[in-house]
Amino acid sequence: QVQLVESGGGVVQSGGSLTLSCQVSGFQVDYVAVAWFRQAPGTEREAVFCIRGTGPWVPYLDGVENRSTVSRDNAKKIITLQMDNLKPDHTAMYYCATDRRLGCSGDGRQYKFWGHGTQVTVSS
Repeated sequence: QVQLVESGGGVVQSGGSLTLSCQVSGFQVDYVAVAWFRQAPGTEREAVFCIRGTGPWVPYLDGVENRSTVSRDNAKKIITLQMDNLKPDHTAMYYCATDRRLGCSGDGRQYKFWGHGTQVTVSS
């Protein structure tokens, strides 16, 4: 059974950092793309980052690569999203998702499996 469980969200002051984790079970992540999305209240879901099955990660938001890092631990089946210099407009529910394919997509409709999300709140 494929499962994704996010953790690491919380409340942080503007300028602070958080590290989100996506624990995967039910399949091997070695050659599978896993993406991070976010959704703030009243807004559409948007892609943040995707880490490919092989090769570098793919940023989807302007400038996100300058303040975020994505990494994966294949043995532990964990994909990590470290976010620095957070601002109040980064407040959202953050989700990880996969379709167990090699490539990335910024379109959430391409992903079949989703976690329940972890809330990130940035106070001013």
